[in-house]
Amino acid sequence: MRLLIYEPSFRRLEATIAGLGPAIDPVLMDEAGGLTHDGQPISIEDAAVEAAWANNEVWLGPVAREFSVAILKSPALKWLQSGAAGFDHPIFGQLVQRGVRLATSHGQAVGMADYVLWGVLDHFQRGPERRAAQAAGDWRRTLRFRELAGSEWLVIGFGAIGQGVGLRARAFGARVTGVRRNPAPDPAADVIAAQAEIPALLPRADVVVLSVPLTPATRHLVDAAFLAAMKPRSVLVNVGRGGLVDEPALLAALDKGAPEHAVLDVFETEPLPKESPFWAHPQVTLTPHLSGATEGQAARNDARFLDNLRRYLAGEPLLNEADPKDVLAAR
Repeated sequence: MRLLIYEPSFRRLEATIAGLGPAIDPVLMDEAGGLTHDGQPISIEDAAVEAAWANNEVWLGPVAREFSVAILKSPALKWLQSGAAGFDHPIFGQLVQRGVRLATSHGQAVGMADYVLWGVLDHFQRGPERRAAQAAGDWRRTLRFRELAGSEWLVIGFGAIGQGVGLRARAFGARVTGVRRNPAPDPAADVIAAQAEIPALLPRADVVVLSVPLTPATRHLVDAAFLAAMKPRSVLVNVGRGGLVDEPALLAALDKGAPEHAVLDVFETEPLPKESPFWAHPQVTLTPHLSGATEGQAARNDARFLDNLRRYLAGEPLLNEADPKDVLAAR
């Protein structure tokens, strides 16, 4: 089986891949985007790769465009393992339409769940004011802060990321409602609800977390009506996709005080334009789409790829294989 893999990734995993047997025949993409097989240059057409591992070193590194072109031009491709959790990028729809199997990774879920708790805690505990007091040498003991215990959390999208948020928030004494299609109880939530119930749940939620994929059904889920239903002191956190939020409506709502604060890691236009009002808005905590960028992410994604590689060779079901209907619906 010909496997397309970024060369720095391969060198890290070479011994483990070799241990899976001689059936794996690597085709390497170097840091300049060139392809080699057994040390010799090769075209993507001649490589005839059957599988590809597109991890974050690919998507966020110097060969993102070259790797994307390579997998799109690989007529023999049958399986793509992605290091991303989402599948709304158009390339995934194009591949799935050709019958390519797509498996995603949730290695970033741990860091993203940590990020959500950090963002909420920093706001509840008045982090910016505390840091300003420290910088000014101001021994101020009048800053009272909010507790997570007893707070109500509404986590929209209760997959790996949402469940991680739920477990962490509940450990602080919060009450968590998870929103997802599967109505079965979940140990990470006090209650599981359907998307149709969101309008009734918003008025009592202290924290609303968006960790749902972007699809036609969730685009601008957070619109003016959604925001008008939120509590005055609530916090909105978006670690899903920027398209989940009607951004002008959010800015108008923040100016009115409901929600009180927004923690935003994703935006409709990325990189966020320098003239965007989000950069300087006093009720916004902003990061550049890096909520999952932890030191442990690569190792977890590598482990999932290697597990699925073994499964693929053995003809076993792949972990986190995306439903083609969901991928195509996200286009």
